[in-house]
Amino acid sequence: MERLRNFINGEYCEPSTGEYIDNFEPATGKVYSLIPNSGAKDVQKAVDAAEKAYPIWSKMSNEKRSQILVKLSEGIEARMDEFTKAESRDNGKPLSLAAHVDIPRAVSNFHFFATAILHFASESHNMEGVGVNYTLRKPIGIVGCISPWNLPLYLFSWKIAPALAAGNCIIAKPSEVTPYTAYLLGQVAKDAGMPDGVLNILHGEGHTVGDAIVKHPKIKAISFTGGTKTGEYIARTAAPMFKKLSLELGGKNPNIIFDDCDFDEMMKTTLLSSFANQGQICLCGSRIFIQRGIYEKFKEEFVEKVGALLVAEPNNPKAKLGAVVSKSHMEKVLSYVDLAKEEGGTVLTGGVQVQMEAPFEDGYYLRPTVIEGLSYDCRTNQEEIFGPVVTITPFDTEEDVLMMANSTVYGLSTTLWTSDLKRAHRMANEVHAGIVWINSWLVRDLRTPFGGVKASGVGREGGWEALRFFTEPKNVFVKY
Repeated sequence: MERLRNFINGEYCEPSTGEYIDNFEPATGKVYSLIPNSGAKDVQKAVDAAEKAYPIWSKMSNEKRSQILVKLSEGIEARMDEFTKAESRDNGKPLSLAAHVDIPRAVSNFHFFATAILHFASESHNMEGVGVNYTLRKPIGIVGCISPWNLPLYLFSWKIAPALAAGNCIIAKPSEVTPYTAYLLGQVAKDAGMPDGVLNILHGEGHTVGDAIVKHPKIKAISFTGGTKTGEYIARTAAPMFKKLSLELGGKNPNIIFDDCDFDEMMKTTLLSSFANQGQICLCGSRIFIQRGIYEKFKEEFVEKVGALLVAEPNNPKAKLGAVVSKSHMEKVLSYVDLAKEEGGTVLTGGVQVQMEAPFEDGYYLRPTVIEGLSYDCRTNQEEIFGPVVTITPFDTEEDVLMMANSTVYGLSTTLWTSDLKRAHRMANEVHAGIVWINSWLVRDLRTPFGGVKASGVGREGGWEALRFFTEPKNVFVKY
């Protein structure tokens, strides 16, 4: 059985602990590799390597760093088939999804920030008759990047690409649930010519290696994507150490459908926004609000189409949903279906585990689930489930749906469906969300700020926002 290793100082190495944890294949429910369970000694080893590499990397010209990051993106692309298969096997998602979304977007992330750093400008402020101020943007130093399991390489690259482009050295931890493509990335970085010690990738559990990264005094910034509870802990721990923090956390996103929408386009997109990646995307619209005039029409057609979605092993080219990421997560999702029933909801379709034929009989497969009849403020409609479960609720007026949409502690994204331009702008202005899509979903421009409000996070990623986060501004005044 293959043993993954940490990537420190340009080399793969065993964890100092000598401990390994099982890596399960969601499609089969069986262990297929072992992951280092690293600890504080591994973090210190990586920090030592990063300290030596920082003067080289930070003083390297933007043009040279850009060239290396472009080569890194090309290296992933050259091994596209290997990365795609690894992502699908590790996460349980359909192979087609990994091939068309996850790995191509990771390639795009590295290429985008490789070129963005060449155009990253700072400000100057003229004081007439006195002098001029100009701002320098300097890399922070050593930064920690901790990424989640739902879009493993995509979100891993979303953090480390801007951090590297800005001249920082990195101690990175991918999710212990989905470590494989991050493991492969070390060699790609080496082949691209990245100096040893610039990118260090450590594997293990959050309470061991993740905690050591957050607490290390020489790691000056933490970029984290994951659950809100973990984000709260990181904030409590890192804030007194005066670390910069970027926290992209949970979501309970509303999908608001008015009766004047383009019904066919809305239906096609809503199927995707509800169940893409088995509903394991922080941007999925898990609370669907439908104006009463089209509620029954929507319910009938939506339930029929959801019931026809194929749940299959990830290599099946016709699969619309694969396996969820782990047995414990499958059990969590099913527990929310039981909760919904206790709260008075009716399961219109799904809500059960799918029994597959060998060799996938022990895999973690769920039928996509649609539930109605719940109050907007019940636990099922307030807590993040992060799986293939949506609720549907009728509404009458803008005021009613805004109240329900804004009722959760979260505020990541919102989708609006309407042909009324004025209404679209009104709603976008009033809804509590960091991202609003009008008559669309998950259209991503890498230049735009990404993040949420309230319990959905702190700070923004993407574009100049990311490069600003991974640099410190220094004002310089020159007297005339």
